[in-house]
Parts: sequence; C-alpha cells; structure tokens
Amino acid sequence: MTIPENGYPRAAAVTPRLHVIEQTDSTNAHLRQDVESDPDGHPHLSVLVTTDQRAGRGRLDRTWTAPPGTALAISVLLRVKAVPVHARGWIPLIAGVAMTEAVKAQLRDSEVGLKWPNDVLVDGRKISGILAEVLPGPAGDVVLGAGVNTAMAEVDLPVATATSFAATGAHADDDRLLADFLTGLRDGIADLAVAGATDELRERVSELCLTIGQEVTVSLPGGEVLTGVAQRLDEDGRLVVGAGSAEVAVGAGDVVHVRSARG
Repeated sequence: MTIPENGYPRAAAVTPRLHVIEQTDSTNAHLRQDVESDPDGHPHLSVLVTTDQRAGRGRLDRTWTAPPGTALAISVLLRVKAVPVHARGWIPLIAGVAMTEAVKAQLRDSEVGLKWPNDVLVDGRKISGILAEVLPGPAGDVVLGAGVNTAMAEVDLPVATATSFAATGAHADDDRLLADFLTGLRDGIADLAVAGATDELRERVSELCLTIGQEVTVSLPGGEVLTGVAQRLDEDGRLVVGAGSAEVAVGAGDVVHVRSARG
C-alpha cells in the first residue's frame, strides 16, 4: 500500500485540511507541533495522515511500528470548546464508534466491534487502536490518533491477537476508510456539542461494545488489577465492572477480555 497518486479525495471532502506526508515518527506529535506553530491554520477536523509511521504511541506509553505501507496512521485535531466539559469523556468512545463503523462498512462478513474504550476488533483480534491527547491550554482541544492495519501480512502482525484487512483476505479502500471515519467523528462530536451525553449515545456505543458481558481484567493506571464482569457503561462513558458484590466504574485502564460471561 502506498499513498495514492490522487490523494484521498473522499476524505478531503470531509476535512477542511488534509495533510498527507510520506513518513513521520508519530502523527500525533507531528500534528501537535504543526498546531503549535500555526494554530489559525488548523481548524477543527484538521487531519495528518501517513502510511509510514516509525514510532507510534498507544495507551500506557506503549510504542509500536509497522512495515512501511502496511498501516494507515491518522491524527485529527478536535476543537472541542463547544463540547460541555462533563461530556468530553465520551470523545474517545465516539472515535471508537466512528472507526468501528468505518471498518465494518468494508468487512461485512466479519464480526466487527469495539473493545472498551476504543480498540476495534475483527473476529476478536485488534485491527485498530486510538489514542486521545488533550492539548495544553484552556480550550481543552484534542489530538486524536488512530492506527489501522490495512495491508499488513499475517506474518508481520506484531502479536497473535492482532489482525489486518489483508489478513482477513480483504483489500482496504484507504480513502473510503478515512472518509467514513472522519464523517462519523465529525457528526459524533457535533452531536455531543449540541446535546451532550445522551441515553441514545450510550445505547449506540453499548450496542457496538464487545466488552460488555465479558469477564475482564483491567490494569488500572495506579498498577492495580481489577477482575470481574463488564456490566455496562455509566453516564460518563466509564466501564462498570462487577467485582464480587461491588461495582467499580473504570474511567481509564487496559482491558483484557478473559471470556464471555453472557448467558
């Protein structure tokens, strides 16, 4: 997979600024620097994209790399001043839904769903991860990074729990994938700004969330490990885990699906 000669016309129709680069260490770091140097030139939904990211970063400061041309690395600037502060915890989940639906549109014969908060799984294996970083300053703007394994061969997958479009036997339409993701993200953030976190939003995320009903272990930021059954999402988008007789609302953590607890 290489950057198409005609760029990404579908995606360009969605975003006010689409910057396509040959390679970078980190699209998130690159976009942050660009925004700092030219804030007025980077409106809401500005995008930086490459197929050759050399030092991507995920949750818990994990780093990952992919052979050039085998994954799509995307960073999006979200100007979120209009989004109520109490509703901003839903932004990563909205991004997860947008990417889940974008992947699902091209892999209709596979089970595509969301592992809380925003990993995308195809038939139980991870195809995409998302990282949201809040920029310094009172506005609370967000740089949202997403990586999608597109043309990565099975032998190049970093772990046995990963997958790609190619590993499923599919060819990814990168332009459509990017355009669908940006459209879902744009509309989801707009709805959040207008209505806040609604019951309809929680139901939509819950329907796609494969974590609910699973027995899980959650590695919490403080080093503790929580084990229990994922029950539901609360009004803030946190994962409610039933641990014995108690319920714990998890706002951040690394979740591992142990087995399904659904009856």
